[in-house]
Amino acid sequence: MNKILITLITAFLYILFSSWGFYAHKKINESAVFLLPTELAIFYKKNIKEITNKAIDADKRCYTDSLEPPRHYIDINEIDDNIDSIPVHWRKATEKYTERKLIAAGIIPWQISRTYQNLVQAFKIKDRNKIIRYSADLGHYIADSHVPLHTTSNYNGQQTNQIGIHAFWETRLPEMFAKHYNLFIGTASYVNKPLEAAWEIVRKSNTMVDSVLTLEKELSQTFRPSDIKAYIERNNQLILMYSDAYATAYHDVLNGMVERRFRSSVHAVSSYWYSAWIDAGQPKLNSLDSTNGLENEIEAKEGIKSLGRQEWH
Repeated sequence: MNKILITLITAFLYILFSSWGFYAHKKINESAVFLLPTELAIFYKKNIKEITNKAIDADKRCYTDSLEPPRHYIDINEIDDNIDSIPVHWRKATEKYTERKLIAAGIIPWQISRTYQNLVQAFKIKDRNKIIRYSADLGHYIADSHVPLHTTSNYNGQQTNQIGIHAFWETRLPEMFAKHYNLFIGTASYVNKPLEAAWEIVRKSNTMVDSVLTLEKELSQTFRPSDIKAYIERNNQLILMYSDAYATAYHDVLNGMVERRFRSSVHAVSSYWYSAWIDAGQPKLNSLDSTNGLENEIEAKEGIKSLGRQEWH
């Protein structure tokens, strides 16, 4: 019973401090649909509501599956002092660090690759339900990889006396400002090496960790403590969170960082969907409905086994 309770509490805290936020994840998946080429866009537009709503399924699974949280982040500093020293491929990485260490630190780039291969297989067998499921999940993981605080063990400022900065950066700011972001990004492009591309996203996110933390710390010195947070009504409840004035100031000093990562997320999600379809042989999807498909789960085949999660508890 204690183990179950701890798992549920851990999952709750993860949800509380993680991810772009439900609004942002849905917006990213929805926006990605409109970057697809016409032939593929027809299928995605037809199912846009489901793909948008399922964008948060991966976060919901954190409540019930203790193996899910590590798929959303990677604490680079817990693996190696130099990100470029970490092997890109799972097998070589486990040989250097062990599976247990990697799983404890998070596996998001490998999870992106795994989900991508699942989507390719779903396209090949023209399984409408699995195409939607893996498209939504892939969009979620790719979006998470764009968040700087998903690449460090100081994910919520707990090591620098900045508790709450995680949800501040990736939930509060997008909810306030995303409606003003320019999402006219261009069309999806082919991703030649999905795993390497996922690592490149993580590397770029990781370079921003210091700015995310340092700029907020410096900004807090220019505000009276009583002006940093305020009670704001959400879902008919008063919740203490960062004030509008402080959020606006932080968004300004970040100088477009959140918008750039948001836009990059949208383009990357669309590009991975498009590339999976290309790699599957560009199947015709016109006739797919909600009743077709296989019952068995599709497993990834790009050199990543079950990640030893059975032993990780």
